[in-house]
Amino acid sequence: MEAKARQTDIKMTARKLRRVINEVRGKAVKEARTMLRFMPYFAAKVVEKNLVAAVANAREKYGVDEDSLRISEIYADESATYKRGKPRAQGRIYRRLKRTSHLTVVVSDSVSK
Repeated sequence: MEAKARQTDIKMTARKLRRVINEVRGKAVKEARTMLRFMPYFAAKVVEKNLVAAVANAREKYGVDEDSLRISEIYADESATYKRGKPRAQGRIYRRLKRTSHLTVVVSDSVSK
């Protein structure tokens, strides 16, 4: 069994999210939540929130508890990029790219692997 949670248009680059998700990929959910709670990155809070949602989906759909779940897939993709301008000297303007991303977390039962 697999349960999935997606969060779209996160106002953070996919590169910053990947720095965090590479550490928890393949781990048990309990261990991953502990790791995420103590990471110093804001992306860790975003990933933890999505992981909790995936566990809640597994509990509602299949009735499994958190102890038997593992992170089977986790990935961050790029989303739309907002183009903004920053005023500079002598009437010029520099382009600022506000990047966004999508995050997907899939948890599965450890025995079904």
